[in-house]
Amino acid sequence: MAIELKKKLMNWRRDLHQHPETGFLEMRTASIVAGVLSELGFTLQMGKEVMSEAHCMGKPDAKETAMHYTWACDHGANESFVGLFKEGFTGIVATMKTNRPGPVIAYRFDMDALDIHESEASNHVPTKLGFRSQVDGKMHACGHDAHTAIGLGLATYLAAEKENLSGTIKLIFQPAEEGTRGAKSMVEANVVRDVDYFIASHIGTGVPHGHFLAANNGFLATSKLDVTFKGTAAHAGGNPEQGRNALLAAAAATLNMHAISRHSEGTSRINVGELHAGSGRNIIAHHAKMKVETRGEHAGINQYIKEQVELIVAGAATMYQVDYDIETVGEAIHCKCSEELAHILYRCANASSEIEHVELQKDAGAGSEDATYFMEAVQKNGGLAAYCIFGTELAAGHHNEKFDIDEETLLPAVKILYQSVYEILTKEHDA
Repeated sequence: MAIELKKKLMNWRRDLHQHPETGFLEMRTASIVAGVLSELGFTLQMGKEVMSEAHCMGKPDAKETAMHYTWACDHGANESFVGLFKEGFTGIVATMKTNRPGPVIAYRFDMDALDIHESEASNHVPTKLGFRSQVDGKMHACGHDAHTAIGLGLATYLAAEKENLSGTIKLIFQPAEEGTRGAKSMVEANVVRDVDYFIASHIGTGVPHGHFLAANNGFLATSKLDVTFKGTAAHAGGNPEQGRNALLAAAAATLNMHAISRHSEGTSRINVGELHAGSGRNIIAHHAKMKVETRGEHAGINQYIKEQVELIVAGAATMYQVDYDIETVGEAIHCKCSEELAHILYRCANASSEIEHVELQKDAGAGSEDATYFMEAVQKNGGLAAYCIFGTELAAGHHNEKFDIDEETLLPAVKILYQSVYEILTKEHDA
């Protein structure tokens, strides 16, 4: 089975890599995932069944969503399922009930790609082997294609061994992890309300190939903000005094955001990643748009930075007599892994002949991850949650146009997650 599954994992990953879809547009991806899971006998909940519409952040508008649905239908989507995702609610929860007493165990896999044009260099492996992104300006540059394939691999093992398992197992396929936009909507739809054990995972992130990290801690709380300034256009030479300059308001806001005082209680971050303004050389700019993110070691620090941003935007708007709007289009929180579950994952990896080195826990550094919403929800209900890392050799860093993974990572990842089911069930039996 392992040899056959290894080939399937590679094929799934490469197919998804060629057809990247960004947040809330993972219609082709979700339809293919649903098709595989359905054939394996899982009970499926999809779309608005598992996503709270009110808590979807930064979702594309109806026009973009409709255009992408047409694209998905024209590029190999599973016809039996793609229509269920046409409104952009692309989450899936696949449930296996063994009908034998036991805990509820959940695994999360993210599916979305990034707005990056993939390298066309001849030495870039996806180019050389013919599975480079077929979509200009979009690519899987963070490994979510691999995560989705790993999820399908785990489903394959579980289906084959159902008679030897107990309890209930949920596989959560989440949209829009990039920008930390998708998890909260699924949490608010109560998909982990009954979960006793929750595991999220990632490949790479600086962990070497053949290494495994059982508990990746230290994620920063974060907010993603879209800021808009609206002024009044005027001729820059003829009557500049009649204009209200949105560009200057945005520029003033940018400089002052980066001057926000750091917080004494821990790490904080601020970044203006994009600023677009104006419509012509001789026109007073009447509009400006900014993409901003804040981060903090915990929610309180992040909220402090976010409030400072809001005050600065309001002040800049007053200075230049323009209107403004701030929209929160993504958020994640800080959360720490449950040590008891981390030890279970540690034992699973240590027992693997394909893993050279296992580390129990480590701080993540300055990244953020919206799986923390799932983790916090499970822990608040008395359950255990962990976020683990499967090391892999990377062709380039995450979110880079030359990003690629070592596909030898895929099968060992599936095996470790599968073994964690048995370890959890053994723990429950012995308790």
